[in-house]
Amino acid sequence: MITFEKIRWKNFLSTGNSFTEVHFNRSPSTLIVGDNGSGKSTILDAVCFALFNKPFRKISKPQLVNSINNKALVCEIEFRIGVKEYKVVRSIKPSAFELYCDGTMLDQDAAVRDTQKYLEDSILKMNFKSFTQIVILGSASFTPFMQLPSASRREIIEDILDIQIFTTMNQVLKDNIAVLREEVRDIETTVEVSKQKATVQKQYIEQLEKDKKIKVDKIKETINELIEASVQLNEKLAIATQQKESKNDPTTRLRKLDSLKDKLRTSLNRTTKELGFYHDTDECPTCKQGLTHDFKEEKTREKTQRIDELTAGLSEMDVQCNLVHDDIEQYQQIVTTIQDTQNEMISQERFKNRLILELNDAETNAADIDVETEKLRDMAKDLTVHNRMRTEKSEEQHYNTAAASLLKDTGIKTRVIRQYLPVINQLVNKYLAAMDFFVHFELDEKFNETIKSRHRDNFSYSSFSEGEKQRIDLALLFTWRTIAKMKNSASTNLLLLDEVFDSSLDNNGVDYVMNLLSTIGEETNVFVISHKGDQLFDKFRSQIKFEKIRDYSVMS
Repeated sequence: MITFEKIRWKNFLSTGNSFTEVHFNRSPSTLIVGDNGSGKSTILDAVCFALFNKPFRKISKPQLVNSINNKALVCEIEFRIGVKEYKVVRSIKPSAFELYCDGTMLDQDAAVRDTQKYLEDSILKMNFKSFTQIVILGSASFTPFMQLPSASRREIIEDILDIQIFTTMNQVLKDNIAVLREEVRDIETTVEVSKQKATVQKQYIEQLEKDKKIKVDKIKETINELIEASVQLNEKLAIATQQKESKNDPTTRLRKLDSLKDKLRTSLNRTTKELGFYHDTDECPTCKQGLTHDFKEEKTREKTQRIDELTAGLSEMDVQCNLVHDDIEQYQQIVTTIQDTQNEMISQERFKNRLILELNDAETNAADIDVETEKLRDMAKDLTVHNRMRTEKSEEQHYNTAAASLLKDTGIKTRVIRQYLPVINQLVNKYLAAMDFFVHFELDEKFNETIKSRHRDNFSYSSFSEGEKQRIDLALLFTWRTIAKMKNSASTNLLLLDEVFDSSLDNNGVDYVMNLLSTIGEETNVFVISHKGDQLFDKFRSQIKFEKIRDYSVMS
């Protein structure tokens, strides 16, 4: 719950250079009065500007700076969430935006828009639109929920329900004995919602168990496939190894053949030279004796025959070398096959080992299922509490508290909204009845309204008088605050009502609204801005008056 404690401002609109300070949590009800233009509605703009950097009314930011001093606008607001104390300081001329937690200013290195987003999303858990629907009911420039488009209505309800993060919520509905029957129905709705949530939780747990089984089975299937593939690879490796062993490494033979070819080439070259010598020489170069024709003929025949033999030998060597090359290629293919098969076997074995580890983790790790099962037990415990509270409520009609409901996150926004729509509709009708406005109001899943009465069949919000619209707006405001309190998503002590008693409500309407305000609890601090100070002052515990003195708004 957000407990707003204090706001102060200076040089803001018609306020001068001295701080105007308002404490929010000192009185459960405060009446703010003053003449037109005295500055009594400035508090609405100050609160919204401090928190969201925009005023409540349609005023541009430059116009917020006091036109006389024209500088040094400062607005500070302090609030508490649990044990944490927060302070927001925002100023214009010079421009500044500071966010403090427990006296320490948060990191200012980030962009201002990021700090603003953090303030709205992580601290307040409200944006400007939802804040103005939950905390403020204004007159000028305020757009009631019923006048918003469907998308904006949905946005507000989703903010209030906090459906992105489902946490334990404590639902407390307070009402008087006259509306006790409706409170009992509210509790019954909570019980039914809890049952549905428990059913969804059971289905979720079943799905977790199913997913676990599917994962385990898939891993086992993959491991079996790897085992089968390993058998095939072993067979392939055995065959290749056998082939390798059956073949001697032909490289040695090739080297021997190459060496023999070299010798034959050398001999062929030498013999060819000798043949040329006997062709071209008639005299021995050593002894200078002449070479006879017959001798040369004989030597020529010998050398020619030798050349033919050597040439034939080389040709045969070439044939043998080619055969050996073929053997080498086949041998290398076998060696490559063996290496590739061994590498594949190693890779598959590593993969299988990883899968075995995953299988062990999947079979032994049931943490998620245990956590969700514990949540289901908590739901069952809470359901028992709700039933007991329903019984107590039926037996004790003077008891003014209703049941608590615990909802967990299903991840399905539509379902959650569908579950809460009956509660929302019941609350709206309860508050309308409390203000003596007996119509049947209902929002559908697209947030379009259907309104029926005893006198007319179907009609719209726009067809009502301003006073009737005012009652519908008030009923919705109290409904959003009640839902926010139930969800603990945007619950706050602060409620600001701007001129809701002044124009549209008759005397009976004023009494009905005051009776309704008296039921919202001492933890709520209500501030009512009104021109009817003389009629309303005895209905409030404290009063603030604004006056215009020398063109400056002054609070007393």
